[in-house]
Amino acid sequence: MDRKHVAVLMGGFSSERTVSLSSGWACANSLEKDGYRVSCVDVNHDIASVLTVLKPDIAFNALHGAYGEDGTIQGLLEYLQIPYTHSGVLASALAMDKGRAKVVAASAGVSIAHSRVMKRGEIGPLHPIEPPYVVKPIREGSSFGVVIVGRDQSCPPQFLSSCNWIYGDEVLVESYIAGRELTCAVIGDLVLDVCEIIPDPSFRFYNYDSKYVPGGSKHICPAEISANLYQDIQKMSLMAHQALGCRGISRSDFRYDDKDDGVLVWLETNTQPGMTSTSLVPDIAKVSGHSFGDIVRWMVEDASCLR
Repeated sequence: MDRKHVAVLMGGFSSERTVSLSSGWACANSLEKDGYRVSCVDVNHDIASVLTVLKPDIAFNALHGAYGEDGTIQGLLEYLQIPYTHSGVLASALAMDKGRAKVVAASAGVSIAHSRVMKRGEIGPLHPIEPPYVVKPIREGSSFGVVIVGRDQSCPPQFLSSCNWIYGDEVLVESYIAGRELTCAVIGDLVLDVCEIIPDPSFRFYNYDSKYVPGGSKHICPAEISANLYQDIQKMSLMAHQALGCRGISRSDFRYDDKDDGVLVWLETNTQPGMTSTSLVPDIAKVSGHSFGDIVRWMVEDASCLR
Protein backbone atom coordinates (compact mmCIF):
# COMPACT_ATOMS: atom_id res chain seq x y z
CA MET A 1 0.00 0.00 0.00
CA ASP A 2 1.31 3.45 -0.93
CA ARG A 3 2.28 5.64 1.98
CA LYS A 4 0.56 9.02 2.17
CA HIS A 5 2.91 11.93 1.55
CA VAL A 6 2.36 14.59 4.24
CA ALA A 7 3.88 18.07 4.02
CA VAL A 8 4.15 19.45 7.56
CA LEU A 9 3.91 23.24 7.32
CA MET A 10 5.73 24.97 10.16
CA GLY A 11 7.67 28.08 11.13
CA GLY A 12 6.36 30.88 8.97
CA PHE A 13 6.92 34.54 9.78
CA SER A 14 4.44 35.38 12.54
CA SER A 15 5.31 36.23 16.15
CA GLU A 16 4.57 32.55 16.96
CA ARG A 17 7.24 31.14 14.63
CA THR A 18 9.24 29.44 17.41
CA VAL A 19 6.18 27.69 18.82
CA SER A 20 5.15 26.57 15.33
CA LEU A 21 8.57 25.00 14.70
CA SER A 22 8.26 23.02 17.95
CA SER A 23 4.75 21.86 17.04
CA GLY A 24 5.79 21.00 13.50
CA TRP A 25 8.82 18.88 14.40
CA ALA A 26 6.87 17.00 17.07
CA CYS A 27 4.07 16.17 14.62
CA ALA A 28 6.48 15.31 11.80
CA ASN A 29 8.40 12.87 14.01
CA SER A 30 5.15 11.23 15.09
CA LEU A 31 3.95 10.84 11.50
CA GLU A 32 7.29 9.34 10.38
CA LYS A 33 7.05 6.77 13.18
CA ASP A 34 3.56 5.92 11.93
CA GLY A 35 4.88 5.19 8.45
CA TYR A 36 3.88 8.32 6.56
CA ARG A 37 6.24 9.90 4.04
CA VAL A 38 6.93 13.32 5.54
CA SER A 39 8.31 16.54 4.09
CA CYS A 40 9.04 19.28 6.62
CA VAL A 41 8.43 22.73 5.15
CA ASP A 42 9.54 25.95 6.82
CA VAL A 43 6.96 28.24 5.25
CA ASN A 44 8.16 31.31 3.38
CA HIS A 45 6.77 33.50 0.63
CA ASP A 46 7.55 30.85 -1.98
CA ILE A 47 5.27 28.28 -0.32
CA ALA A 48 3.00 27.93 -3.37
CA SER A 49 5.87 26.92 -5.65
CA VAL A 50 7.36 24.65 -2.97
CA LEU A 51 4.10 22.74 -2.59
CA THR A 52 3.61 22.58 -6.36
CA VAL A 53 6.95 20.76 -6.63
CA LEU A 54 6.39 18.53 -3.58
CA LYS A 55 2.85 17.47 -4.59
CA PRO A 56 1.89 16.17 -1.12
CA ASP A 57 -1.26 14.15 -0.55
CA ILE A 58 -1.99 16.10 2.65
CA ALA A 59 -0.74 19.33 4.21
CA PHE A 60 -0.44 19.13 7.98
CA ASN A 61 -0.85 22.73 9.10
CA ALA A 62 1.36 23.27 12.15
CA LEU A 63 1.57 27.02 11.64
CA HIS A 64 0.49 29.43 14.38
CA GLY A 65 -0.48 33.08 14.23
CA ALA A 66 -0.83 35.41 11.25
CA TYR A 67 -0.89 33.77 7.80
CA GLY A 68 -1.02 30.30 9.36
CA GLU A 69 -4.31 30.21 11.26
CA ASP A 70 -6.18 33.25 9.93
CA GLY A 71 -7.43 31.72 6.67
CA THR A 72 -4.48 32.82 4.51
CA ILE A 73 -2.59 29.54 4.13
CA GLN A 74 -5.94 27.73 4.08
CA GLY A 75 -7.02 29.76 1.04
CA LEU A 76 -3.76 28.95 -0.73
CA LEU A 77 -4.17 25.24 -0.03
CA GLU A 78 -7.73 25.39 -1.37
CA TYR A 79 -6.43 27.03 -4.54
CA LEU A 80 -3.74 24.34 -4.90
CA GLN A 81 -6.36 21.65 -4.16
CA ILE A 82 -4.30 20.12 -1.36
CA PRO A 83 -6.35 18.69 1.53
CA TYR A 84 -5.19 20.09 4.87
CA THR A 85 -5.68 19.59 8.59
CA HIS A 86 -7.61 21.78 11.02
CA SER A 87 -10.26 24.38 10.16
CA GLY A 88 -11.06 25.86 6.77
CA VAL A 89 -10.79 29.40 5.44
CA LEU A 90 -13.86 30.98 7.00
CA ALA A 91 -13.64 29.32 10.42
CA SER A 92 -9.93 30.11 10.67
CA ALA A 93 -10.39 33.77 9.78
CA LEU A 94 -13.40 34.12 12.07
CA ALA A 95 -11.84 32.45 15.12
CA MET A 96 -8.67 34.53 14.69
CA ASP A 97 -10.70 37.75 14.91
CA LYS A 98 -11.47 37.89 18.64
CA GLY A 99 -14.19 40.52 18.32
CA ARG A 100 -16.19 38.87 15.57
CA ALA A 101 -15.71 35.42 17.10
CA LYS A 102 -17.34 36.67 20.32
CA VAL A 103 -20.36 37.94 18.40
CA VAL A 104 -20.84 34.57 16.70
CA ALA A 105 -20.23 32.52 19.85
CA ALA A 106 -22.60 34.67 21.92
CA SER A 107 -25.33 34.31 19.29
CA ALA A 108 -25.05 30.53 19.74
CA GLY A 109 -25.58 30.83 23.49
CA VAL A 110 -21.95 30.84 24.68
CA SER A 111 -21.33 33.01 27.76
CA ILE A 112 -18.84 35.85 27.14
CA ALA A 113 -17.45 38.79 29.13
CA HIS A 114 -18.35 42.41 28.34
CA SER A 115 -15.98 43.73 25.67
CA ARG A 116 -15.52 46.26 22.89
CA VAL A 117 -13.29 46.44 19.83
CA MET A 118 -11.32 49.68 19.48
CA LYS A 119 -8.49 51.26 17.57
CA ARG A 120 -5.61 51.55 19.99
CA GLY A 121 -5.32 55.24 19.07
CA GLU A 122 -8.83 55.74 20.46
CA ILE A 123 -7.68 54.72 23.94
CA GLY A 124 -6.82 58.05 25.52
CA PRO A 125 -6.29 59.15 29.12
CA LEU A 126 -9.63 57.71 30.29
CA HIS A 127 -10.44 54.04 30.81
CA PRO A 128 -12.48 52.71 27.85
CA ILE A 129 -14.44 50.43 30.21
CA GLU A 130 -14.58 50.01 33.97
CA PRO A 131 -11.37 48.44 35.28
CA PRO A 132 -10.16 45.82 35.78
CA TYR A 133 -9.98 44.91 32.11
CA VAL A 134 -7.72 43.21 29.59
CA VAL A 135 -6.43 44.71 26.35
CA LYS A 136 -5.67 42.13 23.65
CA PRO A 137 -4.52 42.47 20.04
CA ILE A 138 -7.49 41.44 17.94
CA ARG A 139 -5.54 38.88 15.86
CA GLU A 140 -2.65 37.53 17.95
CA GLY A 141 -2.12 34.33 19.90
CA SER A 142 0.15 32.96 22.64
CA SER A 143 -0.69 36.02 24.81
CA PHE A 144 1.43 38.37 22.69
CA GLY A 145 0.54 41.98 23.47
CA VAL A 146 -1.91 41.13 26.27
CA VAL A 147 -2.13 43.83 28.97
CA ILE A 148 -4.08 43.58 32.25
CA VAL A 149 -5.27 46.93 33.65
CA GLY A 150 -6.06 46.82 37.36
CA ARG A 151 -8.47 48.85 39.48
CA ASP A 152 -5.54 50.74 40.98
CA GLN A 153 -4.41 52.17 37.65
CA SER A 154 -5.62 55.71 37.08
CA CYS A 155 -5.40 55.52 33.28
CA PRO A 156 -4.75 53.04 30.46
CA PRO A 157 -1.09 52.12 29.79
CA GLN A 158 0.34 54.80 27.52
CA PHE A 159 2.51 52.36 25.57
CA LEU A 160 -0.66 51.17 23.81
CA SER A 161 -0.36 54.28 21.62
CA SER A 162 3.42 53.97 21.23
CA CYS A 163 5.03 53.61 17.82
CA ASN A 164 6.84 50.58 19.28
CA TRP A 165 3.57 48.63 19.48
CA ILE A 166 3.81 45.84 16.86
CA TYR A 167 0.51 43.99 17.29
CA GLY A 168 -1.81 45.90 14.95
CA ASP A 169 -4.13 48.86 15.43
CA GLU A 170 -7.26 46.99 16.48
CA VAL A 171 -7.54 45.73 20.05
CA LEU A 172 -10.19 44.00 22.14
CA VAL A 173 -10.91 45.61 25.50
CA GLU A 174 -12.56 43.00 27.71
CA SER A 175 -13.66 42.92 31.35
CA TYR A 176 -11.15 41.00 33.43
CA ILE A 177 -12.59 37.90 35.07
CA ALA A 178 -10.54 36.84 38.06
CA GLY A 179 -10.29 33.20 39.06
CA ARG A 180 -9.41 29.94 37.38
CA GLU A 181 -8.05 29.30 33.88
CA LEU A 182 -9.80 26.36 32.20
CA THR A 183 -9.62 24.87 28.73
CA CYS A 184 -11.28 22.09 26.75
CA ALA A 185 -10.50 20.42 23.43
CA VAL A 186 -12.82 19.20 20.68
CA ILE A 187 -11.84 16.60 18.07
CA GLY A 188 -14.33 16.45 15.23
CA ASP A 189 -17.60 16.53 17.14
CA LEU A 190 -16.18 14.71 20.17
CA VAL A 191 -15.63 16.81 23.29
CA LEU A 192 -12.61 15.79 25.34
CA ASP A 193 -11.79 16.49 28.97
CA VAL A 194 -11.44 19.83 30.76
CA CYS A 195 -8.03 20.97 31.98
CA GLU A 196 -7.16 23.62 34.57
CA ILE A 197 -4.04 25.69 33.97
CA ILE A 198 -2.16 26.99 37.00
CA PRO A 199 0.66 29.38 36.01
CA ASP A 200 3.76 29.48 38.17
CA PRO A 201 3.31 32.22 40.82
CA SER A 202 6.23 34.13 39.30
CA PHE A 203 4.01 35.01 36.33
CA ARG A 204 1.26 37.59 36.67
CA PHE A 205 -0.98 35.66 34.29
CA TYR A 206 -0.88 32.79 31.77
CA ASN A 207 1.52 34.59 29.41
CA TYR A 208 3.91 33.38 26.70
CA ASP A 209 6.62 32.20 29.09
CA SER A 210 4.21 30.39 31.40
CA LYS A 211 2.82 28.59 28.34
CA TYR A 212 6.06 27.45 26.75
CA VAL A 213 8.84 27.47 29.33
CA PRO A 214 9.12 24.03 30.98
CA GLY A 215 7.65 24.33 34.47
CA GLY A 216 5.95 27.62 33.61
CA SER A 217 2.54 26.20 34.42
CA LYS A 218 0.84 23.07 35.72
CA HIS A 219 -1.93 21.28 33.82
CA ILE A 220 -4.51 19.68 36.11
CA CYS A 221 -6.41 17.27 33.90
CA PRO A 222 -9.11 16.35 34.44
CA ALA A 223 -9.85 19.66 36.16
CA GLU A 224 -10.92 19.37 39.79
CA ILE A 225 -14.21 21.22 39.47
CA SER A 226 -17.87 20.39 39.98
CA ALA A 227 -19.57 18.03 37.54
CA ASN A 228 -22.01 20.78 36.47
CA LEU A 229 -19.21 23.23 35.69
CA TYR A 230 -17.28 20.51 33.85
CA GLN A 231 -20.30 19.78 31.66
CA ASP A 232 -20.97 23.49 31.03
CA ILE A 233 -17.41 23.95 29.75
CA GLN A 234 -17.66 20.90 27.51
CA LYS A 235 -21.03 22.04 26.19
CA MET A 236 -19.83 25.56 25.40
CA SER A 237 -16.61 24.27 23.81
CA LEU A 238 -18.65 22.20 21.35
CA MET A 239 -21.11 25.07 20.78
CA ALA A 240 -18.27 27.47 19.94
CA HIS A 241 -16.52 24.87 17.73
CA GLN A 242 -19.69 24.34 15.74
CA ALA A 243 -20.84 27.97 15.64
CA LEU A 244 -17.50 29.12 14.24
CA GLY A 245 -17.55 26.27 11.72
CA CYS A 246 -14.39 24.56 12.97
CA ARG A 247 -13.26 21.12 11.87
CA GLY A 248 -10.49 18.85 13.03
CA ILE A 249 -9.17 19.90 16.45
CA SER A 250 -9.93 23.08 18.36
CA ARG A 251 -9.38 24.22 21.93
CA SER A 252 -11.59 26.67 23.80
CA ASP A 253 -10.35 28.74 26.74
CA PHE A 254 -12.44 29.90 29.71
CA ARG A 255 -12.21 31.92 32.91
CA TYR A 256 -14.19 30.94 35.98
CA ASP A 257 -14.68 33.32 38.92
CA ASP A 258 -15.25 30.95 41.81
CA LYS A 259 -15.19 33.62 44.52
CA ASP A 260 -18.04 35.98 43.71
CA ASP A 261 -20.95 34.89 41.55
CA GLY A 262 -19.42 31.81 39.97
CA VAL A 263 -19.15 33.53 36.57
CA LEU A 264 -17.95 31.34 33.68
CA VAL A 265 -16.96 33.04 30.41
CA TRP A 266 -15.58 31.76 27.12
CA LEU A 267 -12.51 33.67 25.98
CA GLU A 268 -11.71 32.27 22.55
CA THR A 269 -11.39 29.17 20.39
CA ASN A 270 -7.97 28.26 19.04
CA THR A 271 -8.24 26.49 15.67
CA GLN A 272 -4.52 25.59 15.58
CA PRO A 273 -3.71 24.46 19.14
CA GLY A 274 -0.05 23.99 19.97
CA MET A 275 1.42 20.51 19.76
CA THR A 276 4.66 21.07 21.69
CA SER A 277 5.96 19.16 24.70
CA THR A 278 4.28 21.72 27.00
CA SER A 279 1.03 22.09 25.00
CA LEU A 280 -2.44 21.53 26.38
CA VAL A 281 -4.15 19.42 23.71
CA PRO A 282 -1.75 16.44 24.01
CA ASP A 283 -2.25 16.44 27.80
CA ILE A 284 -6.04 16.65 27.46
CA ALA A 285 -6.13 13.94 24.79
CA LYS A 286 -3.99 11.62 26.92
CA VAL A 287 -6.47 11.81 29.81
CA SER A 288 -9.29 11.19 27.33
CA GLY A 289 -7.54 8.02 26.17
CA HIS A 290 -5.79 9.28 23.01
CA SER A 291 -2.00 9.29 22.60
CA PHE A 292 -0.07 12.04 20.80
CA GLY A 293 0.33 9.71 17.84
CA ASP A 294 -3.40 8.94 17.84
CA ILE A 295 -4.46 12.56 17.45
CA VAL A 296 -1.81 13.46 14.88
CA ARG A 297 -2.74 10.41 12.79
CA TRP A 298 -6.46 11.23 13.19
CA MET A 299 -5.92 14.76 11.88
CA VAL A 300 -4.17 13.48 8.76
CA GLU A 301 -6.83 10.84 8.06
CA ASP A 302 -9.61 13.35 8.71
CA ALA A 303 -8.05 15.74 6.18
CA SER A 304 -7.63 12.94 3.61
CA CYS A 305 -11.42 12.49 3.58
CA LEU A 306 -11.73 15.98 2.03
CA ARG A 307 -10.36 14.92 -1.34
